[in-house]
Amino acid sequence: MIQRIHTRKIAIGPITIGGGNPVPIQSMTNTPTEDVHKTLAQIEMLHKAGCRIVRLAVPNVKAASAFRQIKAQTTVPLVADIHFQYKLAIAAIEAGADKVRINPGNIGAVERVKAVADAAKQAGIAIRIGVNSGSLEEELIKKHGRPTSQALAESALNNIRLLESFGFDQVVISIKASDVVTTIEACRLLAHQCDYPQHIGITESGTVRTGTIRSAVGLGALLAEGIGDTVRVSLAGDPVHEIPVAAEILKSLDLYQGPTVIACPTCARTQIDIEDLARQVEERVSTLTAPLKIAVMGCIVNGPGEARDADIGIAGGVHEGQIFIKGERVATVAEDKLLDVFWEHIRKVADAYSG
Repeated sequence: MIQRIHTRKIAIGPITIGGGNPVPIQSMTNTPTEDVHKTLAQIEMLHKAGCRIVRLAVPNVKAASAFRQIKAQTTVPLVADIHFQYKLAIAAIEAGADKVRINPGNIGAVERVKAVADAAKQAGIAIRIGVNSGSLEEELIKKHGRPTSQALAESALNNIRLLESFGFDQVVISIKASDVVTTIEACRLLAHQCDYPQHIGITESGTVRTGTIRSAVGLGALLAEGIGDTVRVSLAGDPVHEIPVAAEILKSLDLYQGPTVIACPTCARTQIDIEDLARQVEERVSTLTAPLKIAVMGCIVNGPGEARDADIGIAGGVHEGQIFIKGERVATVAEDKLLDVFWEHIRKVADAYSG
């Protein structure tokens, strides 16, 4: 069992992160925020996929106005992403943001940061301090030579102290670099120097393929050490693709409740299309919340044996498959009917678990 590092509790709308609470998955819309209809549709798709907190870019006054309309039409906690213009942060807070994300280093004068902190304090919402390698303060670049892990952690701590000097302590910290090792080291440093909850991720991680791998390495390493109170997997393209990746990373460490599908790598004994079958099983069970272990195995020689700890599984035969529950065979089904029959058994097992 993962021993999570203790952090203080911070509320993001109805969701509480830190303090040992479950690790919610976050993402960010890539629709124009001004397009209320499209943005709401994407928020809904993200939420259905398992996203619990959604961030929206607020780059201008029109976006801030749209934020208010969007907030009024969804129950999903919304975070306003602000760069440079502190007045937009205040406008987003007034529009009902559940959290604002700022990088104090690019907001400008201390008085502007204080104005944002005062508005957030009055509204009773949190501020996420976003520190990344692309927007590190010039003085830290000069001091460290480049965006090192020490520089990133130092920037985060400086910004924490700044907000604390205004009497503000509802803070979430995010340190992200495109380099996996730098991110891991920076988050480690921060975790041992303050107890604010961390939003973890690898920024600019890449396409679905490379970004998934790099995010799994970075987030997996941190989460296995007990670091991380909320996560985002950043992938180029449709943000909905980020959610199942994040869920699988969390499930692999028993930090997320939901079904896990395991599948054998196949060999010459395999007589059914395991790759397609496993993919379709994953798609169907994505709507379930029961923490079932589901096995899709290629042959009856050692399928049930290798997956004996699975709640339910398939062992392939010659154009057919055996369905087994807790290692015991319950049915033998022709390949063309196997998926539908297997799904019926999965739902029964899931219902029994929930009941």
